[in-house]
Amino acid sequence: MRPFVLIATRFDDPIADAEYRAFRTFGGLAAEELVRIRLERDPMPELDLDDYSGVFVGGSPFNASDLQSSKSETQVRVEFEMSQLLDRIVAADFPFFGACYGVGTLGVHEGAVIDRTFGEEVDAVEVTLTEAGMRDPLFAGIPSPFHAWVGHKEAVAELPADATLLATGTRCPIQAFRIKNNLYATQFHPELTADDIVERVRAYRFEGYFAPEELDATVHAIRSASPVTVPGRLLSAFTRRYARP
Repeated sequence: MRPFVLIATRFDDPIADAEYRAFRTFGGLAAEELVRIRLERDPMPELDLDDYSGVFVGGSPFNASDLQSSKSETQVRVEFEMSQLLDRIVAADFPFFGACYGVGTLGVHEGAVIDRTFGEEVDAVEVTLTEAGMRDPLFAGIPSPFHAWVGHKEAVAELPADATLLATGTRCPIQAFRIKNNLYATQFHPELTADDIVERVRAYRFEGYFAPEELDATVHAIRSASPVTVPGRLLSAFTRRYARP
């Protein structure tokens, strides 16, 4: 099988490694079947899309809605390189699944409005499929509604004209969308478990997702949240659908 690619931008090595393991686990992929590119460390390498089955984009400390003047040189480079890659991915309708930061990268590329209007506190929220979502082959067999982990400063406030809305949420109205036939983005995290979320909030305690003194209460809320068992199935569905020999 041609491998999939995970494009990552997390600076914290334990979190970056946990994210890679999570995509492998839920995607049902062996180590050699998921190539990781860490854009926060190195420039985008030359990628021949024909060598791969599909592209994943994970979460990020970067936000598409950050003021341009506040962006580091690394963030500016990452956004430029992601845009260049998406030029090719969108033109080819190449299999793409972006979770969290994938909403920002794909959304901005296609003309979405990304802002802080529908930012979400860390929680397991209810997600409901639209009629288009229930018909979408990637979401086949996914019950509606289901619970999924979120925790974001920004979200899509207005979809691109060419996007298909696949799922909505109780707090954020755009939880998943599709571009063309094979490019997907989710606001929620399909790759995370409760333990993963706890690890994230401890690591990002001072990053503005919640008040630092609320850490213990946030961890307690995560442990007490509704069970999250469904979203990871989207990653395995993606790898099954798009794996190429």
